[in-house]
Amino acid sequence: MLAASVDRMLAELPEDAVVLDVGGAMKPFTRADWIMDALPYEKRGELGRVGPDEERFNADTWVRRDFCDREPWPFRDNEIDFAICSHTLEDVRDPIWMCSELNRIAKAGYIEVPSRLEEQSYGFQGPWTGWSHHRWLVDVDQDGAGIDFVYKPHLVNGREQDRFPAEFRNRLSTEERVQTFWWEGSFEFRERLFWDPMEFDAYVGGFVTDELAKRGLTRGELSGSAGLTGRLRRALRN
Repeated sequence: MLAASVDRMLAELPEDAVVLDVGGAMKPFTRADWIMDALPYEKRGELGRVGPDEERFNADTWVRRDFCDREPWPFRDNEIDFAICSHTLEDVRDPIWMCSELNRIAKAGYIEVPSRLEEQSYGFQGPWTGWSHHRWLVDVDQDGAGIDFVYKPHLVNGREQDRFPAEFRNRLSTEERVQTFWWEGSFEFRERLFWDPMEFDAYVGGFVTDELAKRGLTRGELSGSAGLTGRLRRALRN
């Protein structure tokens, strides 16, 4: 999670607020009273921890389950004061179900997902676009209206116009690599579907074109991209 977001939570959450971290096993928010994840309690913190040194949750408040099994999560309506879901929705097979349950069980919350600037950048993890395990492109309405999910298409790996050159990600700030969403009461969410191929091409490729133009960049200026791509391909072959 963004450090600024963590600081805000720690400063604003009342001591008696019941907090749930959904998908936080690898790097749990220690202020959370509850953690829900597919991994067991014993595997917690393999990527570190976020928040105070002392864990507020324990083995009894660790819920291990499949988020997307279409069974209601084991919490009553509005039982949770604040729910966190950071870098999880882009991974799962059914973020729509997860959002519906977040709305049901929590009074407020915080969501963090990769930005499309990062998810449509090529080569930073390997010779492909974005993170290999991510299933969705996510659009957060910065006015707080809601979140759209678009299934991440394979064509972003094959068509140059649908991805940012490899060096582009290196120019992004930490804040630009993510999208944050604070909500209270409820929020809107949907899977956005495209029936017109031209409309879909505009959504994927047009986003890249517009962002490069907005930043005054051209593909040719990002001269390191070809070299990095070649090095990645050679490394994977060896």
